Amino acid sequence: MVPLHLGALHPMEQALTLVLAFGPFLVLGVVIVLRRRQEEDEGEDEVEG
Repeated sequence: MVPLHLGALHPMEQALTLVLAFGPFLVLGVVIVLRRRQEEDEGEDEVEG
């Protein structure tokens, strides 16, 4: 079977490919940062009170 090459990707397809490839990692990074901040705030509340 010979793979068929359809030519260069349209700019919108390139953008979509990048979003699908790196988007989940960016979202995960944001979630980790937010959770760490939340846990630090909770830890400070326990020390004070």
